[in-house]
Amino acid sequence: MRNTISRAIVCSIGFVMLSGPGGIVYAQCAARASIEASNRRFEQAVSRSDAAGIAATYTESAKLLPANDHVVSGRQAVTRFWQNAIDSGLKSIKLTTVEVDARGDTAYEVGKWSVPGEAGKVYDAGDYVVIWKRVKGQWKQHRDIWTTNSPPPKR
Repeated sequence: MRNTISRAIVCSIGFVMLSGPGGIVYAQCAARASIEASNRRFEQAVSRSDAAGIAATYTESAKLLPANDHVVSGRQAVTRFWQNAIDSGLKSIKLTTVEVDARGDTAYEVGKWSVPGEAGKVYDAGDYVVIWKRVKGQWKQHRDIWTTNSPPPKR
């Protein structure tokens, strides 16, 4: 019996993409790799206290939907949001992609985030969902929503 699958491509992220007679399916692996690279740029910008560098990972019309806060709209407002977070003491963040699904120029990512502290302490952690848009060949965060595992602040 002839195998119609021409080959399997193993993504460095740990799952297998199969290719068949209709062509090789690279989209999921490529999207995930690009999104994870953007997340590393985001983390590095946080460590440099570079709010503009963080905001550069977002589309011009991005929206943040932060836990326990109001919607933030547009890249300028996103820059101010992250500058306020840096001014409040944000020095480091760790983003861990759990799942990515891409369709054309849109993808979604589900992941986990944490803010590490000194001596292995975790200041805060939670989960996130990002809707990504491919803009001029680059994946940019378009809608960014996250939860926190910490209780909401008392008002």
